[in-house]
Amino acid sequence: MMKTKIALAVLLASFALAPASPKTTKPAKGKAKAAKVVKAKTGKSKAPVRKKTGKKAAVATAAAATAVAAAPRASASEKRLDRRFDSMSMQYLTALWRVDPEGGIYVGKFDQAANLTIPDAATRAKKLAFANEWLEKFNKLDTRQLSARQRTDLALLVNKLEKDRWNLSTWREYEWNPSLYNVAQPLDLILNTEYAAKPQRLRTILRRLAGVPDFYAAAQASITRPTREHTQLAIAQAPGTIAVLADLGKAAQESILTPQEKAIFAQRIANAGTAVLGYVDFLTALDKNTKDFRPFRAGREMYEQKFALEIQSSSSAEQTFRKALATREELLARMDTISDELWPRYMAGVTKPRDRFQKIGMMIDKLSARHVSRENFLPEIRRQIPALHKFVLEKNLLTLDADKPLEVRETPMYQRGVAGASIDAPGPYRPKDKTYYNVTPLDNLTAEQAESSLREYNEWILQILNIHEAIPGHYAQLVYANRSPSLVKSLFGNGAMVEGWAVYGERMMLENGYGDNAPEMWLMYSKWNLRSVTNTILDYGVHVLGMQQPEAIDLLVRQAFQTRQEADEKWRRVQLTSVQLTSYYSGYEQIMELRERRKQQLGGRFDLKEFHDQFLSYGNAPVKMISELMQ
Repeated sequence: MMKTKIALAVLLASFALAPASPKTTKPAKGKAKAAKVVKAKTGKSKAPVRKKTGKKAAVATAAAATAVAAAPRASASEKRLDRRFDSMSMQYLTALWRVDPEGGIYVGKFDQAANLTIPDAATRAKKLAFANEWLEKFNKLDTRQLSARQRTDLALLVNKLEKDRWNLSTWREYEWNPSLYNVAQPLDLILNTEYAAKPQRLRTILRRLAGVPDFYAAAQASITRPTREHTQLAIAQAPGTIAVLADLGKAAQESILTPQEKAIFAQRIANAGTAVLGYVDFLTALDKNTKDFRPFRAGREMYEQKFALEIQSSSSAEQTFRKALATREELLARMDTISDELWPRYMAGVTKPRDRFQKIGMMIDKLSARHVSRENFLPEIRRQIPALHKFVLEKNLLTLDADKPLEVRETPMYQRGVAGASIDAPGPYRPKDKTYYNVTPLDNLTAEQAESSLREYNEWILQILNIHEAIPGHYAQLVYANRSPSLVKSLFGNGAMVEGWAVYGERMMLENGYGDNAPEMWLMYSKWNLRSVTNTILDYGVHVLGMQQPEAIDLLVRQAFQTRQEADEKWRRVQLTSVQLTSYYSGYEQIMELRERRKQQLGGRFDLKEFHDQFLSYGNAPVKMISELMQ
């Protein structure tokens, strides 16, 4: 640890204290990110507006018309209260970004970006009072007099405020999760999002850097009884924070800032780096000396409360868990049948086991040998994205916007350690910025670990992963969210809808011929879908039922056919998060139910693309709200 810290300090100093360069660099391309809903993720008067012409205008108009047509005509009293509510919601957002500048940065609102929130008791008290104040204001509205769109917007705002209040007063993660305290991402977004000229952005960063020592001092004072798992995560992510600070120092020295500003910048970077290293010292001591770490498990009561606030399903956590158990049996029966079909082709001469898990596992193991090489992992992902785009358009499955850029990149160091792949999408205030498909490279794995990961993401599953993360999954869905008429639904949407849509997209693509209906693809899809179902069983089992690591690994490896490397990473993830892993199955199950209900209601008038376009037009709203709006 000491050698690592010395190396980090030297790296930091080499950039922060470097002499000013006479050269100037081109502004870095935008990296705006929406929190995966605030994943992510109209009062859009302050967002840049692009004029639409020809076919694009017709597509946008048609999508808007579909959403409007779904709602009944509003009465005069509804319209009056709607206007009052719209005004209140905009006032709330303006006030919110003052109280939570970081939340604004994540969705592309940089008005308060120079202000670093100090995570102390006074700030928490202020945020709790803010939530109580606005809950009181919104609860005075008569929901019966609001139109459907505003009524669902109000429900989302009330849920967001109740969740904020619960997090502060009941969940109290600030006391036990040291990885919450990381200054890297907002700084990275300010530097690399072209919302203003680069010198202006650097001056914003300069002001923000002044508070970093106080930020980490408040963090240390806030942590009372941490979990060991989150303590170790925070230590592991610290080098990524140092790297961001080094990038900032280099950018400042190569800029057109004045010599005086560069000197101040260098000093504040050094002070910030010292604060980060001091925080690592503090955490390292905790990790070494603490005898009574907080257990990472949420427990039944807390889990149900968190599930209700985050998933916003019509089912409880326990009911969802029991549905997942039933779905698991259906998937295993299907996989058993497909394995029987494929056995003569791939396993001729090998005795077929009687045990279902063993038979399916042997077939999957045989097929998993077909995968890309380690060095071609990221290039193959980049190659597949245009093919997915083409398939969706040729099959007329969804309206896609070719002007919204997607870039596959290595996951930034400060974000690593939880998920291997993710999407960083711009918020609704900056919808034109790039979306990043983050993929954690395999460079730091041993040969055995890399082979295990590559077998998990084999020839077929790598395609399904790209469907999930990119097209028609997260990337396409979040583009829709950013152009929703409801800014509220784009900002404060529902993680289960976002993840559920991505899981639904996997099945929908295969239903429409992706993979040529090959049994190999359907077997691997079923394995991948079983993974989403197993996520729910694992998460509930660990946090509520007390499942231990050996039982969890058996569930993942033997019963869900995941590689050991993947299972180890999932066990790490379930220790670091709770409830989020249930969002995949919960959202998917609700969307499938809604689609089948709409088919029955509309009969021959049902059109799959119209269903998809209309469903996504409501932003990131919970599926149960979208269901109400689509009636």
